[in-house]
Amino acid sequence: MIQHFPVLAVMSLFLGAFLVEIFGTKREAVRNAITFVTFTLVLILLYALIKPVILEGRVISYWMGNWEPVAGYAIGIGYEVDALGLVFAIIAITAFWLSNLYSFGYMKGEHHLGHFYTLFMMLCGSIIGFCMTGDLFNMYIMVEIMTFSAVALTGFNTDKDGALEAALKYLVICSVGSGFILTGIALIYLQCHTLNIAQLATMLAGRLTPTTLMSFGLIVAGFGVKSFMVPFHTPLADAHAVAPSPISMVLSGVVTKAGVYGMIRCIYILFRAMDLTQMQILITTFGTVTMFLGVSMALKQHDFKRLLAFHSISQVGYILLAVGLGTTLGLTGGIFHAANHMLFKGLLFLAAGAVLHQTGGITDLDRLGGLSKKMPHTTICFLVGAAAISGIPPFNGFASKWLIYQAAYTKAIESGNFYYLIVTIAALTVSVMTLASFVKITQAVFFGQLSEANKDVTEAPKVMLVPMYIISALCLITGVGYKFFASYFVLPAVNSAVNVTNYIDVMMGDGYAAAAGVSNMAADNVMISSWSPVVYLILFVTVLAAACIVILASSGDRGRVVEVTDKDALKHSNFFSGEEPVYSHVSGSDMLWGYKHNFKAYYNIMDKIHTGRMTDYCSMVVIAAAVIIVFMFMFMR
Repeated sequence: MIQHFPVLAVMSLFLGAFLVEIFGTKREAVRNAITFVTFTLVLILLYALIKPVILEGRVISYWMGNWEPVAGYAIGIGYEVDALGLVFAIIAITAFWLSNLYSFGYMKGEHHLGHFYTLFMMLCGSIIGFCMTGDLFNMYIMVEIMTFSAVALTGFNTDKDGALEAALKYLVICSVGSGFILTGIALIYLQCHTLNIAQLATMLAGRLTPTTLMSFGLIVAGFGVKSFMVPFHTPLADAHAVAPSPISMVLSGVVTKAGVYGMIRCIYILFRAMDLTQMQILITTFGTVTMFLGVSMALKQHDFKRLLAFHSISQVGYILLAVGLGTTLGLTGGIFHAANHMLFKGLLFLAAGAVLHQTGGITDLDRLGGLSKKMPHTTICFLVGAAAISGIPPFNGFASKWLIYQAAYTKAIESGNFYYLIVTIAALTVSVMTLASFVKITQAVFFGQLSEANKDVTEAPKVMLVPMYIISALCLITGVGYKFFASYFVLPAVNSAVNVTNYIDVMMGDGYAAAAGVSNMAADNVMISSWSPVVYLILFVTVLAAACIVILASSGDRGRVVEVTDKDALKHSNFFSGEEPVYSHVSGSDMLWGYKHNFKAYYNIMDKIHTGRMTDYCSMVVIAAAVIIVFMFMFMR
């Protein structure tokens, strides 16, 4: 019976989307009932697979239309669910269930909500189908549904400034990525005459012909676009700035992870190339650059949601760095951080959405402040998310980041390659910068003086607070119980990625992998140890370094100074430094102004790169894809 659950989950979401469009366009109660029941049903179906697939290590296969392999050759579309695919599918459905609940309060009163929830359910169905299909072309179909649904949801509020422009950028750049994927798949089919991932894994492993290398490079670049790694990151900040906050949560927590999942599935299982040192360096380099550029751009932002968007890019860099190490410890840290990122980043976007919802759409950090007095529950949830993303124990972000640090440092010691030591230092430095950034945003939004414009702000509705508190609790639970979560949820997914023979044999028949000469990757032992005093010492040094950065960043010439004529009126104010006060508050512009000033040469380069012109961004995508392909032809033949 359970072999039907994956297909039923995907079909339920697409059927729910159809029912909402037919019956829920004008009836709010019917629309909400259909969406909530559908998401809950899919949640139950996928969670029911945890025991057989994740805990017991089974792989579930299902051939659409009962088109099983003929004479050892796959001709039909097959669904194959291993622990790797199920973990990412569970991440997706959990995020969508929580986001859907939140949306009942956030989207209330908006127009065309029937279309909104139709697209929302199609987006979820495509991502879950993408994670659980065993057919390469079916992955592409799901990617296309995912892309067009996400584009439409990004520009859903068409009356908002920049919404249509952001949606168009998302569409064009992600369509280029889809073109890379489709071309790569076509080249594979030209060479192998099958699209089944399990069978292709036996035919492509260790056979990197020019055609295979070309397809490999195109597919890696295509999924790089879908994960928004640098330099494919350019549409994401614009998309988050205008998308409804429930959509921002799933864009950051789920859609980017779909791209990461596609890269893991193809590099670890389809092409079996993660053992190659060149491949490891390529992915870790992209991860490190993505990690650093994302956080450095976040430090500069004045818009609440754009700042969080660049942090999403940075955290994707962490995941790619870990995945690219090519070790089971690194992959464990990467998948663990992917799950944690869905939680803490989803929480941050929901909290930002609550602020936007209650302040009438204000996202400018310089116009916010003091909201902890008016929105205490939202403040608490945001602080939990900020602590988690900054790597502060006992929250989950610390546990997964620590695994990534450990994996990178272990790789540096065992390989004797100084490059991985630089990567480790970069990861630690980015964590410090992340903490500094959230000191800025927390002060700018929730503390300091409340502006006159926001004096009548009230707390967010309970239907919005409930999912925020659920995620806050999960951030704490998965942090305190990190050993249990990593051992019983993440490690089975890691074992599925390195144990390709089981994946092949379940789909194609026992002994198929052995007959094709396919063996599993060498796996190192993963020790999920308890925190030690050394960990706390490093954490203390990290926090101290972040505090020093904040202090030093505030130094420098602040520019215009006004003459103070009534000193008696100012002497009891919190803000009597000689600058012209609007109200007594350290805004987003003030907190890290010195940092931006001292590194203005770097930011001038970033400004020239981020022109906002779609032609420039498309050129970046094409050039980066060419670099990936040339790299593979030069170093992986």
